[in-house]
Amino acid sequence: MGRPNVGKSTLLNSLVGTKLAIVSPKPQTTRTRILGIKTSPQAQIIFVDTPGIHPHAGSLLNQRMVETALHTLHDTDVSVFLVDAQRGVIPADEEIAQRLRGIRAPVIVVVNKIDLIARSTLLPLLERLALLLPEREIVPLSARTGENSAELLKLVSASLPIGVALYPGDELTDQSERVLAQEAVREQLFLHTQQEVPYTTAVVVEEFTEKPEKSLIFIRAVIYVERPSQRAIIIGERGSRLKQIGQAARLQLAHFFGCKVFLELFVKVSKGWTNNLGMLKELGL
Repeated sequence: MGRPNVGKSTLLNSLVGTKLAIVSPKPQTTRTRILGIKTSPQAQIIFVDTPGIHPHAGSLLNQRMVETALHTLHDTDVSVFLVDAQRGVIPADEEIAQRLRGIRAPVIVVVNKIDLIARSTLLPLLERLALLLPEREIVPLSARTGENSAELLKLVSASLPIGVALYPGDELTDQSERVLAQEAVREQLFLHTQQEVPYTTAVVVEEFTEKPEKSLIFIRAVIYVERPSQRAIIIGERGSRLKQIGQAARLQLAHFFGCKVFLELFVKVSKGWTNNLGMLKELGL
């Protein structure tokens, strides 16, 4: 867990060894709990990627995202707290550290993005974190390059309770194929649109049909926005942007599922959906 844009999803994908959580340069990309499963001869680690924690959650959507992250804190055997090495410790990190001081489960502090800073600036940051969370393990690493990721896996494994594996050894996530498809489309929305548009979009897969005889998966998804102007931005001139979003998502899904994917996208206006409790529940929030 950690504040938005510290690299939680990038780290999850790196540790599990495949892309499960969507990644973009924009904060608050992750909206729900995403499980990534890492099984080795010594342990099975179930990583939970949570939405970023930020103190001023405005809409009902943002409030429920923060609630999801905080609720997860009390359901886990180990907490991994990520801090951005580039930005250092800011008040939002201090607030999260305060919450972590009150839990009984082990806490491992990860200083991410060390590949982007001079090593001379790392020691003062580690000393600051050691004061914030005394007697906790601190691991400087780079989720992007994988540097020190093995050390984090070793520490997490050692902190887990002894028990039976909860998932088969070849499973990587508990997410349904529909959810993975929704997230792939939403990632491309983040990458292809700017400013506020990605935050006012939701993706719902209305049909997911496997056709084994053709080695094909047919997916029909609806992108919901709050205003007609946002719909026009996503569609683009003569449908150009929507086509780009669909092509990129289709290629990603075809790689993940290992077969051809036919992806059909529609854009609909649903005014005020970010404050609509019924729709948020439908999206798993």
